Amino acid sequence: MDFFNILTLFGGLAMFLYGMRLMGDGLKESSSGTLKIAMENVTNNPVKAFLLGLAVTAIIQSSTATIVITSGLVGAGIITLRQSLGIIIGANVGTTVTGQIIRLLDLDGAAGWLQIFKPSSLAPIALIIGIIMIMGMKVKNSKTIGNICIGFGILFSGLLNMTQAVSTLQSSGAFDSLFRNLGTNPFIGYLTGATVAFILQSSSATIGILQAFSMSGLLTFNAVYAVIVGVYLGDCVTTAIVCSIGAVPDAKRVGIVNILYNLSKSALVLIAVAILHRLGVLDGIWKSVVNPGSIANTNTIFNLVCAVALLPLIGAFEKAAYRIVKPEPVSENKYKDKLEALNPVFFSTPALALRSCYDLLTTMLEIASRNISASFELLGSYSEERFAALDEEENNLDLMTDSLSKYLAALSGNLQAEEHIQILNEYYKTVNEFERLGDHAMNIAETGRDLYEKNMSFSDTALHELDVLHDLINRILSRTDQAFRRRDPNAAREVEPLEEVVDDLVDALKANHLNRLATGKCNVYVGSDFIDTLGDIERISDTCSNVALATLARVSPELAADGHDYIGFLHSGQDESFNRLYHSTHDEYFSRLDKLIDAEKKQDNLALGGKESPDV
Repeated sequence: MDFFNILTLFGGLAMFLYGMRLMGDGLKESSSGTLKIAMENVTNNPVKAFLLGLAVTAIIQSSTATIVITSGLVGAGIITLRQSLGIIIGANVGTTVTGQIIRLLDLDGAAGWLQIFKPSSLAPIALIIGIIMIMGMKVKNSKTIGNICIGFGILFSGLLNMTQAVSTLQSSGAFDSLFRNLGTNPFIGYLTGATVAFILQSSSATIGILQAFSMSGLLTFNAVYAVIVGVYLGDCVTTAIVCSIGAVPDAKRVGIVNILYNLSKSALVLIAVAILHRLGVLDGIWKSVVNPGSIANTNTIFNLVCAVALLPLIGAFEKAAYRIVKPEPVSENKYKDKLEALNPVFFSTPALALRSCYDLLTTMLEIASRNISASFELLGSYSEERFAALDEEENNLDLMTDSLSKYLAALSGNLQAEEHIQILNEYYKTVNEFERLGDHAMNIAETGRDLYEKNMSFSDTALHELDVLHDLINRILSRTDQAFRRRDPNAAREVEPLEEVVDDLVDALKANHLNRLATGKCNVYVGSDFIDTLGDIERISDTCSNVALATLARVSPELAADGHDYIGFLHSGQDESFNRLYHSTHDEYFSRLDKLIDAEKKQDNLALGGKESPDV
């Protein structure tokens, strides 16, 4: 084997690894929505969990990705550690599908219609389909499908280059001696498989390389079985390291269980093969030459038999993981699970990452809405305990905003599908809007505290006016929540006419306030607090309008650039549904306001005399 053969070998290896990565990324991107639904609904039945892990890994072509995603789901509290155990075992079996695909190398000498399945035929066919999908098609997901096909074609092109290079090994005495040593010393074979799998971070890639080398005709069963078993350990060590980075104890235990399972699997296979060889059961295949198909079958049989034998022992693996990874002190932050769900392990499966963002955003909106209601209560009845609780929730909102903003920024570079990019854009816009809702609630609460410390208060009339406004704000928040949570365009369209009524009410309340100032019923110092409160309430409705517009832009992307024109069109009076809701809401709330004014006038008429009120 000369320098150019070595160059061809490593060039083919590079193409093979890149093709596998490209194909795997495309498969994960296209299947992430289905993957999210399936893995979130896993049951306590270990057999169903096993089948789920097998199916998911067969689809995305990566046991590491499946187990890391499972670790993230466990860390987020979506599934329990016990539920994840069957998925882990299934993932180890599902990864053998790649080897079964690569066994198509056995068809290299096929004739007739079978030639279509030869790698030398499949590679150009996949590449042609891929480039047509990427450059010539504009349908949904065409780029993702094209990348999958391109990856598939590059993978087989790399395999062909490797098999061409290793064909010269048949005349190499050094390699013949190496493979004979592997056959006589299983421990060296085991270490070889573990080391290569650890370096490549892929059991499928390592098995694929072994299949390519088998085309030299020098590999025998006794030389490769230990290498195959060693692959199991090398791959799971990398997975465990990834699962442990910044993870909660249960997520780390997922990686530990995977190591314990693969160690048990390795021991079981090595012991079983040694016993069967001593009994003479394996004499017929012990020194027989292996090919890609027999390597794929051996790998599949090892994994299936071990899965059946070890699946009933998942409880023991769970107990051992708990002994190895000790529990951490319980955090006092009640939103810990939501924050920890922002796990980078989901970046390879965008639907899961975006779901974690969605869950945190809905929590932020709930907190902001509760804080707004609590802040209105503090204006009429101040309490240090309630202010402290509101302040703590505001700090949680700030923490969530900071965490989510950083997570979205890191996630953006991992998105390819247009749908995922649109969702990310919506979340970018809404995360800061939800924080602003909390800020305005805090401003109103601080006004309540300021009044309390000055031993002042708003008048009953002013508080009743704010109650009317608060009722409308609650209505807007409800529509905003429905619009964002359900991506409901009808609810989103109702926000703007309601926001316009808020503006009208604020103007009316300011006018009433000026009348009270003119008649001496209002203290100027308290009146400034009243005006500040109205300003924060108006901004709350403006913020809800921004959230509703972001939701509509997700449904109708053209609104992202024409948002101001859309709002201008609504306010021009040309939209009948807007006009209808605006007028009906305006009449409803101004009728309530008029009743308050009439009641105040009656009280004034009944009064025999009075002093200047210090209240608004």
